[in-house]
Amino acid sequence: MTRFLPFAALFACALSALAHAGPSVYLEDLTWTEVRDAVHGGKTTIIVPVGGTEQNGPHMVLGKHNVRVHVLAGRIAAALGNALVAPVVAYVPEGPVNPPTAHMRFPGTITVPVDAFEKVLESAARGFRLHGFKDVVFIGDHGGYGKSLREVAARLDREWAATSVRAHAIDEYYRAGDAEFAQLLRAKGYSQAEIGTHAGLADTSLALAIDPSLVREDRLGAPNRGPADGVHGDPKRASAELGRLGVDLVVDRTVAAIRKATARR
Repeated sequence: MTRFLPFAALFACALSALAHAGPSVYLEDLTWTEVRDAVHGGKTTIIVPVGGTEQNGPHMVLGKHNVRVHVLAGRIAAALGNALVAPVVAYVPEGPVNPPTAHMRFPGTITVPVDAFEKVLESAARGFRLHGFKDVVFIGDHGGYGKSLREVAARLDREWAATSVRAHAIDEYYRAGDAEFAQLLRAKGYSQAEIGTHAGLADTSLALAIDPSLVREDRLGAPNRGPADGVHGDPKRASAELGRLGVDLVVDRTVAAIRKATARR
């Protein structure tokens, strides 16, 4: 016979699990005094995760990049042990509105001018410096704004040259989830045409590994119209199992890159 715990016992178990989980690494989950104490206690690296709100084919939600970078940044921060995670930057450059190009041709995609995007990152970084963080780390789940992340980090470093605070654009994050993951999948026998570059096998598998609700699995077997539907690749054989290989790559490579970039010489 199945035994059910009374509500009080279930509630106690839940509280115990939360207590053992420890404080969240996500800035927005904390109070200001908890952030202050975390920084004073050595959590002086702040990860700024950059996502993007864009079409991802008929089978994947517009917020894929935002969810993915939020979850992965949390795992990276937990592995580092000395980092917190800022809220995701979800409004990014996606091209012009008039005339619309690239993803802007698909309903729901959001774009902002490059200069506005970069100013948001710079302003946020200056605030983090004010509040005691020593390393501001930008990671991007979308390849289109990598140049902006690097240029913002370089400008901030010039501005902060006389201080001990530094900004870092960690290219390894995107590279691991893109080129390195594709290489791993090719070694397993998948073709580059299937792996794709956007909303294909690799991209969709990563999303399934992070949160299956990001993917409309009933659409994976639908006829693939390719770029006409915003898909570059073939997601039919995507799986969470494959995606977890990519997740491990991203976390491992990014943790190593951040440790190297933030090592004080």
